Amino acid sequence: MLLSDLPTPTLLIDRNRLEANIEAVQARADREGVALRTHIKTHKCPDLARLQKTAGAKGLTVATLPEAEAFAASGFDDLVIAKEVVDAISFGGIAKLMEQGVRMAFCVDTIAGAEAASAFYSERERTADVLVEVDVGHGRCGIGWEEPPAVDFVRHVGGLSGLHVRGLLTHAGHSYLGPSEGETRGDALDRVMAEERDRLLSLAARLGAAGLLDPSEAVLSLGSTPTFSRFENAEQDGFRITEARPGNYVFHDAIQVALGVCSLTDCALTVQATVISIHRGSGTDRVYVNAGKKTLTTDKGYGLADYGVVLHSPRTMKRMPHARLASLSEEHGWIEIPGGAPFDVGDRVRIVPNHACVAVATQSKLYVVDGDEVVGDWEVVAR
Repeated sequence: MLLSDLPTPTLLIDRNRLEANIEAVQARADREGVALRTHIKTHKCPDLARLQKTAGAKGLTVATLPEAEAFAASGFDDLVIAKEVVDAISFGGIAKLMEQGVRMAFCVDTIAGAEAASAFYSERERTADVLVEVDVGHGRCGIGWEEPPAVDFVRHVGGLSGLHVRGLLTHAGHSYLGPSEGETRGDALDRVMAEERDRLLSLAARLGAAGLLDPSEAVLSLGSTPTFSRFENAEQDGFRITEARPGNYVFHDAIQVALGVCSLTDCALTVQATVISIHRGSGTDRVYVNAGKKTLTTDKGYGLADYGVVLHSPRTMKRMPHARLASLSEEHGWIEIPGGAPFDVGDRVRIVPNHACVAVATQSKLYVVDGDEVVGDWEVVAR
């Protein structure tokens, strides 16, 4: 099958770029001595997860219980829900997966959430693994890494029946903010990587000194694609980072390019759209394609003014000069091209989305391509 045979809008994966991205990140994980627990919320695709596992990934990270259930049904048996779980329905779903032989863990960061989990599992004479989420600067969920109550919190959770504290988990989401004044993009990535690593190790060392974590057993889990692109392991009082959970790296996207994580030629995921209307202007043509918010998303990020990168040559990943994907409605993308558009109605256009993870979540299939040939179609699950 050729690309021209596919409907639009469609998400395409360049096979060679995908494989190169998987190999590069696995090589870093191996070099730094961490297990790569890849986050599948980026692709939601069992076929792609199998490639990651074959390359050396150890277990998967998921964001939701439906993702966990879908990937367990596809044969994956070591899953971490990297989010707080606090309700009985979710506790029950996790218990069912455990009964099926799936190794599970989820996050806690409040006394109320931990005690709810304890009550559920102890009543059923089960023990669930939990990871204490730590805030190392992102400001989302997690206990403060340097706050005095952190040690007391872990002591309390560790003493609850029905729970086993597997270790600590963090996410350096502030890596997406870009450089501060006076920093280069590389400086910013190095700074946040070190904050993520060293702050997690600092808390682990305090917990070790209190007899609450054993460095020979505790999981210390971190992960974001920007910080892991610069990751170097370190040790403090016998503790080292044991696993990493990047997700976006399999595809990359315009946000990662803007942050300096990768180049445009590393982006494996593109949206193929069709030109459905052209309005010629005296200075600027406006080209409308059939991919809008529901495909490309309205996410922006550091250094991005547009909603995606319009490609002149998908083969070389060269940008179309001066073309701006300036606006989106639900089903339309509005591309502005000064000096005249080199398109006719019915032409195909390729776009690198700003945020690959959100683009995938709207689709049911991903098409794997090699040049102009479609070499595979992969199912997206748990949308």
